[in-house]
Amino acid sequence: MKKILYFTATWCGPCKAIKPRMEMLSQSLPIQFIDVDTNKTTCEQYGVRNVPCVIIIDGSTVMGRIVGNNITTESVTQMYNK
Repeated sequence: MKKILYFTATWCGPCKAIKPRMEMLSQSLPIQFIDVDTNKTTCEQYGVRNVPCVIIIDGSTVMGRIVGNNITTESVTQMYNK
């Protein structure tokens, strides 16, 4: 099953700007919010080095990744629906 992993941090300005969009999307798409400071193992597992970062997974397979200010509701939805 596909899922969206949203890597974020409380100290990250772009993360704060994008968070409301991701919260809105979470009403219709399966999004897991992951704080990079408290989930270092998960960050290492997916090679997350910059935030904000969205990774689409299907089971254990990474289907796509968007990093930084390129994260929009349209880009996340489009990548999820591929």
